[in-house]
Formats: sequence, C-alpha cells, structure tokens
Amino acid sequence: MNFFKLLMTSLTFVVLFNANSFAADAAKGKKVYTKCKACHNAEEPKNKIGPHLVGIVGRKSASVDSYTKYSDALKGANIVWDEANLNTWLENPKGMYKGTKMLYPGLKKEQDRLDVIEYLKTK
Repeated sequence: MNFFKLLMTSLTFVVLFNANSFAADAAKGKKVYTKCKACHNAEEPKNKIGPHLVGIVGRKSASVDSYTKYSDALKGANIVWDEANLNTWLENPKGMYKGTKMLYPGLKKEQDRLDVIEYLKTK
C-alpha cells in the first residue's frame, strides 16, 4: 500500500511538472521576440520590412491595410492568426506557405513559439 501511495505521489509530481513546463510565458516570449524585431513591430501599428504585429492574434492573414508587400501565398491563405496557426507559422513559415516572402527559418523550440504567441497576445 505504501508503494502505491509513493508511486501515485511521484506520478502526480511528474504530471504537474510537465504541465507547468509547457505553460506559455509572455515575459520569456518578449525576449525570444527580439529575433523578430528587425522586421516586425509589436509595440505600435507601424510596419517595418514586414507588417506590424499589433493585434495579430485573431486577425485575418494579409489584412494590414497599410502593408502592401504581402506575398500571393499569404494573400490567398484566408486564415485567422489563432494560436494554432501562429504556432505552425512560427515553426516553419515556408513550410506552411510556400512562396512567402518571410526569410526567417522559424523557431524550432515549441516552448519559444508558445512564449512568443503569449507575448503577442498582450499586444
């Protein structure tokens, strides 16, 4: 019986630890976002090389009126930038939409992507 309690307690800690390790953190996302800052602005709706990212979460793709350099791939995507789509995009932009103009190869670590998305949700 004591072995069973010890096993269950250990499993509980493992589950809690793993669940918390994947929790998104906006502060960490802000640090990871520095990789994006050269081309994108998340502080104000002002475009750089790429469109601004203010309000990106929940916005339709290729919908910033003041940005005129969208690729045909994104113009035709007709998606909403929800967390799932942003996660896929941030992992491999060219893999999601061939023909995109975005040169960045993507964030390979899932935790980095989740953190950046959490950060962008605050903008």
